[in-house]
Amino acid sequence: MLHRRRFLQLGSLGLSSFSFKGFAASSPAARKPIVISTWKDGINANKLAWEILRKGGTALDAVEKGVMNTEDSLNCCVGLGANPDRDGRVTLDASIMDANGNCGSVAFLERIKHPISVARRVMEKTPHVMLVGEGAQRFAVQQGFRLEPAKLSRDAEKSYRNWLKKSEYKPVVNIENSKSTAMLAAPTRLENGSWNHDTIGMVAMDAAGNLSGSCTTSGMAFKMRGRVGDSPIIGAGLFVDNEIGAATATGQGEDVIRICGSHLVVELMRQGLSPENACKTAVERIIKIKGSKAKDIQVGFIAINKQGEYGGYCIQQGFDFAVCYADDKNFMVEGKYLL
Repeated sequence: MLHRRRFLQLGSLGLSSFSFKGFAASSPAARKPIVISTWKDGINANKLAWEILRKGGTALDAVEKGVMNTEDSLNCCVGLGANPDRDGRVTLDASIMDANGNCGSVAFLERIKHPISVARRVMEKTPHVMLVGEGAQRFAVQQGFRLEPAKLSRDAEKSYRNWLKKSEYKPVVNIENSKSTAMLAAPTRLENGSWNHDTIGMVAMDAAGNLSGSCTTSGMAFKMRGRVGDSPIIGAGLFVDNEIGAATATGQGEDVIRICGSHLVVELMRQGLSPENACKTAVERIIKIKGSKAKDIQVGFIAINKQGEYGGYCIQQGFDFAVCYADDKNFMVEGKYLL
């Protein structure tokens, strides 16, 4: 096995499900283990992650296993059932990071069911951080991953044909939770009651107090071929510093990249901000850059710190995230928002 590549951290020197509207996203004493993840499907992802954490497993194993649940779901967003790019092909991105600063990611990956697991292999089996496109696919196959058929799911094909009528690239705010059937991507309700989405991010702390995170996505529906968002970029869609905390992002990736969003959230926690306030400050920075155009986009951040405190914040109403820290504590939190 080759040595893992360690990411250069440019820090400062110094299982019931219910909704908590406006819930104060914090924790008194150190709460561990704990796992949080974006959007309503985070409830099901948390369940699988918690099965590992409750038995004393590592946060790294938990965040991989948790988001694999979402990659498995054949809906119009995450995974191979996702909405395609404008050329009619599904491309996937993912990243993972552990407590030691090791990280791996894949981008523009086709026909592989679990990009998050390929990202972990990049971290553990290569001297690199990121593999993309054909090279990432070839590496996955060499590692034993099966090439799946290059065929759209029924829902994705229907959405794509509908999109082709006008061929307008117009991402919809909060499509992850939308119940509108008039939207371009034609969101459909899943059997488990959740609504489809294009990203799931997860961060966790295990019983030993170690942090890890993961992020996996199909990217924006009907994007230009070759487009990559923030999810596979360490420091943008995901960042972990085991001394401070961990954060992940969802929403319009271009704007998360502009501020190195998840890294910013962790650095703000290093300066003493709570997870919620760190996420809020990052959102404020995006709004300052976007100005009046901020009303047309959504970005949300979630984070945890070493004390087991958690929080999230978003640009506008509609973002929520799932929190799990006990067998009977797996619940939704409505994200606070600025617009």
